[in-house]
Amino acid sequence: MLERIHLAIIQEVDRQGSMTAAASTLCLTQSALSHAIKKLEQAMGTDIWRREGRSLRLTQAGHYLLAVANRVLPQLELAESRMQQFAQGERGTLRIGMECHPCYQWLLKIVAPYLAAWPDVEVDVKQKFQFGGIGALFGHEIDVLVTPDPVFKPGLRFEPVFDYEQVLVVGRDHALASQAHVRPAQLSAEVLLSYPVPAERLDIYQQFLLPAGVLPKQHKAIENTDIMLQMVASGRGVAALPRWLVDEYAQRMPVRPVRLGPQGIAKQIYLGVREADVPIDYLQAFVALANQSRTTLGTEPHPAAA
Repeated sequence: MLERIHLAIIQEVDRQGSMTAAASTLCLTQSALSHAIKKLEQAMGTDIWRREGRSLRLTQAGHYLLAVANRVLPQLELAESRMQQFAQGERGTLRIGMECHPCYQWLLKIVAPYLAAWPDVEVDVKQKFQFGGIGALFGHEIDVLVTPDPVFKPGLRFEPVFDYEQVLVVGRDHALASQAHVRPAQLSAEVLLSYPVPAERLDIYQQFLLPAGVLPKQHKAIENTDIMLQMVASGRGVAALPRWLVDEYAQRMPVRPVRLGPQGIAKQIYLGVREADVPIDYLQAFVALANQSRTTLGTEPHPAAA
């Protein structure tokens, strides 16, 4: 019979690369681990691994069980955690996955009042799911996905929490700083700074440059917002960021926003949750507080989104 320990062994051997390391992580002897898998193979009538020298190679059946383990084990861990919380009278933990870099700046404004209002709820922010958020939601690795690019699938619910405009940010002394808006061709001689995100996920490429057949002179990836805007302020490049974020930095740095095209680029930040979790009170409270950020951030719907 297939048991949880079998899935844990298969997953851990895949992570650690050897039975010895996996046995140590799982607090088992290597012989006990090997015996458990051998017994499973005999019961199922198929091999899980095949040895190639000193290495183990998953069979087709093994790959299938690894996929099951990666899907089922996080859900079991979540169920156990929730049951412990119920037993101890706790509310639970809200795990938030971030799928965009500037959204982290926005989240800071939401988390502080949320923690004050819900002292018995833990908040865990996971940025490693930035580009795999949908899978993390389905896999119960996160409870809320913050994203500007929702993927609507059965079992998930996405709610827009505020509108914003994506703008070009330039130094105050830049030649484009005095313009009401920029045209794509004007960026062909510019160094474009962005977060380390593939171009196909960047709005400035997909909605502005590529439709016009234009590419910047150079594209540099910068992980940190402060460093990126310091480079913009010193004339070493331009960037595309949410207007609300640029307006905040413009109060203390010599940068300014310029509209991308005469109509601009309208965007929204969404919160994605599993439909089954919608009734959870502390999750509803987080979504409601996020909706209030329309006022606290001073964001207004972009003309193109109206």
